[in-house]
Amino acid sequence: MNIRDFAAQWIAEHIDEFQERKRLDKLRKLKLRDLTSRKNPYLFRVKGMETGEQIIRSFLDAALSSSEETTFGDWMEQLAIAVAMQAVGGRKSTAKGIDLEMEKDGCRCLIAIKSGPNWGNSSQISKMMDYFRQAERILRTSGHREEVRFINGCIYGKDRNPFKEKGYWKYCGQVFWEFISGSDTLYQDIIEPLGHEAAEWNALFEEEYNSKVNTLTREFLNAYCDAEGRVDWQQLLKHVSGKD
Repeated sequence: MNIRDFAAQWIAEHIDEFQERKRLDKLRKLKLRDLTSRKNPYLFRVKGMETGEQIIRSFLDAALSSSEETTFGDWMEQLAIAVAMQAVGGRKSTAKGIDLEMEKDGCRCLIAIKSGPNWGNSSQISKMMDYFRQAERILRTSGHREEVRFINGCIYGKDRNPFKEKGYWKYCGQVFWEFISGSDTLYQDIIEPLGHEAAEWNALFEEEYNSKVNTLTREFLNAYCDAEGRVDWQQLLKHVSGKD
């Protein structure tokens, strides 16, 4: 099986792990207190939101957006690991902070996979380098003598200067997928199978999303609106920011 077909088959077999177990499960489990306690009520006030449904949709969309980006990034990391295992004999790393290990061009490659190129600040990058060096020390004490290369692989994006002065390589988008698979088109090949059955999943999600909006709006009206139906911002602020 070529790597394109393997990736398509893996996606078909595992897409429900994201759509059902991550995306829909997150929506189903969200409670009103999860939304009101984590979002900035001052922002919604200054945006002029005066109805419970407006506020709930904004709360809900913000919570789901941040959650989906994280969970889908994790899912895509698993796809990348599976591709590398199939294409070049890579293996999921057991070292802390390292996702994938593989041999290429006479080097042992230690790879930390991230979603996009702008994933971390300087302290997070330093932490990644600590993980790289710790994993290298373990390899050396186990008798490995080959060159070790540190790689930050990014699922999407570009970086025209891949070697970084801290001592690691940053491979993004097409460069990363080609590095772990040997195919210079795989980054494009995987987009089509990701769309298979998307309409059915999205219809189910939309149905459950609307139901959740109605449920949470009713709870919000009961908890944070006065008898005339106006939002009681003082009561909402007490819940979010008041002393216990």
